[in-house]
Amino acid sequence: MNNQQQHTENEADNRPKVTGIGGIFFFSENPDKTKEWYAKNLGLEVNQWGSSFEFRNANRPEEINYLQWSPFRQGSEYFAPSKKEFMINYRVQHLEELVKQLQANGVTVLDSIEVYDYGKFVHIMDDDGNKIELWEPVDSVFTAMGLKTTR
Repeated sequence: MNNQQQHTENEADNRPKVTGIGGIFFFSENPDKTKEWYAKNLGLEVNQWGSSFEFRNANRPEEINYLQWSPFRQGSEYFAPSKKEFMINYRVQHLEELVKQLQANGVTVLDSIEVYDYGKFVHIMDDDGNKIELWEPVDSVFTAMGLKTTR
């Protein structure tokens, strides 16, 4: 690989963009019973939110990353204004810049960026009426919590 190719690839790595799936959220009539079923029958390690799947970052293999699987009580307003039964959380890098790009493209941004010790979040709507959660994670906070994870 020549220096120009390497330089171009490194620039692409710094673009505001989705880098993976951060979570799968869906409605359930009884979230606790659903978590119990998945733990008993499919071996998921469950916590108060659902199950945290652990994986390694492809670019930094020493880094542990997480994907959250969470059943929500049927009818929860967390998915609003979407009428769908699910919501996907995407892991992103450079969230502030991504939000500016989305706004410039006419994408509906539902709220302002919220910052927590485990990352930054914002919600958007896609053209199919799906509410999407964008998350710029700080995975080290989850690692430090020492929660049981599904691997």
